[in-house]
Amino acid sequence: MSSAAERLPSAVWPGGPEPLGARFTTGADSPGGVPGTNFALWAGGAEAVELCLFDDDGHETRHLLTELTHEIWHGFVPGVLPGTRYGYRVHGRWDPWTGARWNPAKLLLDPYARAVDGEFAGTTAGGGRGGLPAEVYGHVRDWPQQHIADTVRDERDSAPHVPKGVVVGPTAQDPGASRPGTPWPDTVIYELHVRGFTMRHPGVPEPLRGTYAGLAHPAAIEHLTRLGVTAVELLPVHQFASEDHLLRRGLRNYWGYNSIGYFAPHAGYAACGTRGGQVEEFQRMVRALHEAGIEVVLDVVYNHTAESGERGPTLSLRGIDNRRYYRLQSDPRRYADYTGCGNTLHVVQPGVLRLITDSLRYWVTEMGVDGFRFDLAAALARAMHDVDMLSPFLAVIAQDPVLRRVKLIAEPWDVGSGGYQVGAFPPLWAEWNDRYRDAVRDFWRGALPDVRDLGYRLSGSSDLYAWGGRRPYASVNFVTAHDGFTVRDLVSYERKRNEANGEGNRDGSGDNRSWNCGAEGETNDGRVKALRRRQVRNLLTTLLLSTGVPMLVAGDEMGRTQGGNNNAYCQDNETGWIDWSLASDPAWRAVTDLCSRLLALRRAHPVLRSRSFFSGLPRDADGLRDLAWFTPEGAEMTEADWYAPTATLGMYLSGRDIPQRGPMGAPVVDDSFLVVLHAGARSLRFTLPGPPWADAYELLVNTALEDQSGAPGLLREAGTRLSLRPRSVLLWRVVHTADDRAEPDGKQEAENGVSGPVVGRTLPTDDRDQ
Repeated sequence: MSSAAERLPSAVWPGGPEPLGARFTTGADSPGGVPGTNFALWAGGAEAVELCLFDDDGHETRHLLTELTHEIWHGFVPGVLPGTRYGYRVHGRWDPWTGARWNPAKLLLDPYARAVDGEFAGTTAGGGRGGLPAEVYGHVRDWPQQHIADTVRDERDSAPHVPKGVVVGPTAQDPGASRPGTPWPDTVIYELHVRGFTMRHPGVPEPLRGTYAGLAHPAAIEHLTRLGVTAVELLPVHQFASEDHLLRRGLRNYWGYNSIGYFAPHAGYAACGTRGGQVEEFQRMVRALHEAGIEVVLDVVYNHTAESGERGPTLSLRGIDNRRYYRLQSDPRRYADYTGCGNTLHVVQPGVLRLITDSLRYWVTEMGVDGFRFDLAAALARAMHDVDMLSPFLAVIAQDPVLRRVKLIAEPWDVGSGGYQVGAFPPLWAEWNDRYRDAVRDFWRGALPDVRDLGYRLSGSSDLYAWGGRRPYASVNFVTAHDGFTVRDLVSYERKRNEANGEGNRDGSGDNRSWNCGAEGETNDGRVKALRRRQVRNLLTTLLLSTGVPMLVAGDEMGRTQGGNNNAYCQDNETGWIDWSLASDPAWRAVTDLCSRLLALRRAHPVLRSRSFFSGLPRDADGLRDLAWFTPEGAEMTEADWYAPTATLGMYLSGRDIPQRGPMGAPVVDDSFLVVLHAGARSLRFTLPGPPWADAYELLVNTALEDQSGAPGLLREAGTRLSLRPRSVLLWRVVHTADDRAEPDGKQEAENGVSGPVVGRTLPTDDRDQ
């Protein structure tokens, strides 16, 4: 044993089984007042557990944990201080035919490690570049008889090739002390990638780009506050690993949906080192965002891990207790795969359920986050096999005093049988609403046969969520997400361009519901480019005026493109990073300004972010409804109109009697609005609904205009017949002359495509297409 190794602590005291993980203590909280660390690992099926400590030179000292309490192996090691690296070797039977895959030659990452140091290193056995080292596999990966390759145990030591857990000291202060506490109805989500958002940001210093510190920088936060979003939804920041097939192609996992450490901030996003510094850096980022009034929501992947299927590497849970951590098939050698990623965590097991809920509480109470978006949440809601909304996972969340108070968002599907569960998650949960995405995309590309489904999506999807006391904010509305085309690519490509991923363009969805506006990919045709920008404005305006919680994807507001790649999960380069030079392009800056204007309107007007579903029933003697729908003739839609082919819809939102009350019970009264959506390829006459709906209308937004400064203030009498430009959205504020002081401006705006008599002037109706 080297002298360096001898300096590591050698004594192991009994310690205790709580809490799980590595917990440093000192003073009265420590046995005998001696500083040290208590280690505890749930591995009830194991025969023995060795704690492995590593000095700065990488030398390893092993300590046998002899205490076993309630299936938890534990021991206290005096003198182990924050910054110490460690792992486990777990002993037991090797019998893949019964699901037993213990292999003490493999150093395992503590599932509760608060920080991780190091990356997977080495080359493949065959000399391939960048692949996972053969030593990290529990089985002999290159066994000549491949049909039984995963059943032959590999005896090579994996410790030199795998990251280690890091002992972390106590949290310095509460990072959630300044939580914004934004109510759900007021929430606007901005989905971003920590690295991709800042890697090319000119205002972020180069050493901080791609890091938590970079996202906390004032230049990054300024964009968020100017835009007006209230929450960032971070693509996975749990410690994750890259898949072997990516490393062999010289790529790596960029999005991070391949978790291996549910308590550790991903070390690759840390600017201040990986020996525990990433924890404080993450906390500082959260505090900075909170001080700017922005909540932090984490995209979390508790449905599967980076260990993949039976031929995947042995990194942590597989080597600790494979049969308990993972769902196995009737043939225990094989994994039940409801995720499409090779394995599925066995959430019904109490220890696995505890791992997930302990992790969630940790990120709330010690790291300060405000909520979670659960990747493939239907996999977590499975009881033994079927999705069950009374499953242990959902039941535990519903009664947990910490977790039931934060924002919970489900991706309400998985890839297994019966996995599509949109609208089925219980109260407390919001859901990604892909039916909203599909309806809005289809409407603007001209593929909807009628507007029945669109009406539901615009008004909060009551057909999906109006049960169990759920509210419109159960619907997280989106037209794009990280997974798929950007909004610019959605109007530029009809075919995915994923060749750079190295999978023969077979990856990524083929059902994009996109339209390229007449030319595939980038073009110099000015008319096509103008139409694409208009379609972007239409899609984003529709999103931000819909009832529910809008979710924008970082960069969509400035025309970010991935060159047609709709699955950039492995593109840690300019394809996946935001190009901030677009922010200085006047044409795309106008789109950013439009989004900011719409979000300001949304903040100012509660009727645009309703807390309750609309009834559609008359509210007073004049017959006004809280929600009404109009045909181009200015008449209320009949049942037959909903089934008739059309590309135009008028939505009237009444602010006179909003079905909600203020904090002291007073009625909430707001302006009323008319939203006119016209997806047709030709101009169309639209009649503004007359009394009692309005006496006049004031134009606020017209997506036919590149520059919105020409829209606000234009007034039109009720009953005016307008000539709408093709493919445009108009937002009108309703004017009732008896109680509204707005005055006509006395001029006509021909250049914005809206023509008709100005309020206060007697002119013939002007039907010309402007």
